[in-house]
Amino acid sequence: MIAPGRTIGMLGGGQLGRMFAQAAQSLGYRVHVYEPAQPSPAAAVADFSTCAPYEDAAALDEFAQSVDIVTYEFENIPAAALKVVEAAVDLHPSPAILHVCQNRWREKAWLHSNNFPHAPYAEALEGDIARAVEQLGLPCVVKTADFGYDGKGQMKIATAQELQQAVAIFRGRRCVVEQWVPFERELSVICVRNRAGETRTFPAAENLHTNHILDMSIVPARIPPFVEAEARRMAVQVAASLGVVGLLAVELFLTTGGELIVNELAPRPHNSGHWSLDGAEMSQFEQHVRAICGLPLGPARARNPTVMVNILGDAWSWQNGAPVADPDWQPILADPSARLHLYGKPEPRPGRKMGHFTVQGPDLEAAILRARQLKSRL
Repeated sequence: MIAPGRTIGMLGGGQLGRMFAQAAQSLGYRVHVYEPAQPSPAAAVADFSTCAPYEDAAALDEFAQSVDIVTYEFENIPAAALKVVEAAVDLHPSPAILHVCQNRWREKAWLHSNNFPHAPYAEALEGDIARAVEQLGLPCVVKTADFGYDGKGQMKIATAQELQQAVAIFRGRRCVVEQWVPFERELSVICVRNRAGETRTFPAAENLHTNHILDMSIVPARIPPFVEAEARRMAVQVAASLGVVGLLAVELFLTTGGELIVNELAPRPHNSGHWSLDGAEMSQFEQHVRAICGLPLGPARARNPTVMVNILGDAWSWQNGAPVADPDWQPILADPSARLHLYGKPEPRPGRKMGHFTVQGPDLEAAILRARQLKSRL
């Protein structure tokens, strides 16, 4: 057990690292953040921070020697950096898991080899998308194998003209082409698992996206109980098969035919789990701390129906391409059912996640309506 009072290292300095650090500190841990860019949301609240590139082996080793355990807050960390850290200190979830999840081709291949349901797919080497599309048919989705998030590096193809555009856009890049899945709901389940194999799952979240960016997460998801149970069972199986220590977010489609299929995996706290900061008996961030440090896992139940809404840089007032005024936070702050969380990022940008708010209430549909009203006020 890594007892409270010791130091946890965090690779990455974004908002997930920030909220993780705050949860760890509430349990009495110190947090050391390693982040190439400054200023960063996580470094602003951490006990210690190192600003150095992931290619700086000496800085990475010094960081690893200063902490008792290390975790990470995003997938796009170079493998060489992970090797340096792992040579000096325990790192969870393991680099082997990150190796699978940080590349969409490896992730799909892993799901296939472990018999988890997924969309039919084909690899497109050096951007040879046309051949993969011919194999799968239209419509389909092309995604870069690496460095994709929040809709970046992906494109839906439904027509021959869009195929031509995609061929030009993705030329020279390794991609995965997936058959389009007609879905009724997009869901995610946050699964936490410790070294002993003890596991908890949070209630499935129903996720609504706008321009491929998560807009709203709704808990409980508006699905039948047997679908909820199957989604959580599948998440536990995926986490156990990977051997996860920490958190794993399992993104799922509920198809129009009633089938659950795995879309993507994320071995870290997840945007769709932010509702748990206010709406769960224990947040995903504290659960992650407990899991990697060997503490007993806490309850993962929802206290109330909860809706989480992302706040993007688009909410700022813009003039000539520059932000000129902050949003009016007063409606959210004045609402007793709402809680505002801002990430401390130095500047807003369109599409950039700047914060989120939650709305709770005894009635789910009323909470959804109130969340939409408050969002419109921004």
